[in-house]
Amino acid sequence: MASKLKIRQVRSAINRSGMQKKTIRALGIRRLNQEVVHNDNPCIRGMVKKVEHLVEVEEINE
Repeated sequence: MASKLKIRQVRSAINRSGMQKKTIRALGIRRLNQEVVHNDNPCIRGMVKKVEHLVEVEEINE
């Protein structure tokens, strides 16, 4: 299991459900193409799963 995840929003959250918008915001993403880095844990994995059609995820091994 990787120790970090790099998450980048690649599709807009416009016209998506309120929960998907809140999930993107909770991940710390504010703009399209913005990248954030989070520790790899089940909570973050679950959030990514909810918006997997809007983001790209890259595992970073440290």
